[in-house]
Amino acid sequence: MFNDPLFIIVLVAMAAVVFFLARGLSFFGRGGAEAAKQSNKMMRWRIYAQFAAVVLVILFVWLRGGN
Repeated sequence: MFNDPLFIIVLVAMAAVVFFLARGLSFFGRGGAEAAKQSNKMMRWRIYAQFAAVVLVILFVWLRGGN
């Protein structure tokens, strides 16, 4: 399974979701208007990455037979 390039792409997309989530949460604790703005930006990017990851997982399952 680790030889499959699509599986590697799915893992990278999931890692991006975790990265943006952790980065966004790190701004929550700082306080202030600038931190809130940065946190909002990171959470927005998390949504985009999460959408891409879900689409890639569905594509992976569909292309690999999904049984």
